[in-house]
Amino acid sequence: MSESHGSSGELRVEDGGRVRLLTLDRPSALNAFNDGLYDGVRRALEEATRDPDIATVVITGTGRAFSAGQDLGEMAKPVRHGDGEPHGFIPFIEVVEAFPKPLIAAVNGIGVGIGLTLLPHCDLVLIARGARLRAPFVSLGVTAEAGSSFLLPARMGWQNTAHLFYTASWLDAEEAVAAGLAWRACEPEELLDEAMAVAREIAVMPVESLIATKTLLVEARLDAVRQARERENGCFARLVGGPANREALAAFSERREPDFTRLPPAEVRGD
Repeated sequence: MSESHGSSGELRVEDGGRVRLLTLDRPSALNAFNDGLYDGVRRALEEATRDPDIATVVITGTGRAFSAGQDLGEMAKPVRHGDGEPHGFIPFIEVVEAFPKPLIAAVNGIGVGIGLTLLPHCDLVLIARGARLRAPFVSLGVTAEAGSSFLLPARMGWQNTAHLFYTASWLDAEEAVAAGLAWRACEPEELLDEAMAVAREIAVMPVESLIATKTLLVEARLDAVRQARERENGCFARLVGGPANREALAAFSERREPDFTRLPPAEVRGD
């Protein structure tokens, strides 16, 4: 594989054999997504969309994490870009959800938040034995993201998704495969080789036919995904900064378990 251009040292981009490999490379932060990483992945996918020599994309991580989710430090102190261009999660997920070429995830370690909700946007997910996944949103006093309220029930079934969301419990590699969130579990040392082998198998196919087929698959669900994400954004905006979210963040900073039993009664809404 030949090295292509990266992004601020946080994303490695390598091209070869009509496959683009994206490696999340913030191991000291467990590959948590900050604006730089969101922007880097988005641009690499946009370039792959336009490049006729790229047939498929593989995304993986370095170190012991695939991605630990949103960088909470940057969330607490948002970056002010001042260039009038869109940055961060929203333009990233808009590109991911409509990406027109096969997208493969090689989940090398823990995946939390967007490290999990990215996966149902991928066409194939290979996961290392020993990797674990978690959707922590309810335990943080907020709710689902990235269209996952639609995509996860479609991929995993209602009850698997309900348990994942409501308990914020961990899902191991074998459980992820059994639930349908992942396609194949691999030995950690073989994960990337297996993902790249599948990618190369796909990459020998005609790019025009791959794009046409992926477009048919994506367009069948795209409106529903976008509507789900719009509903999620509204719920998230209502909950963030609320009593449960404040208690969760306080407990995190104080290194204790949150206590949601003493919160004021929640308003029951029908929207």
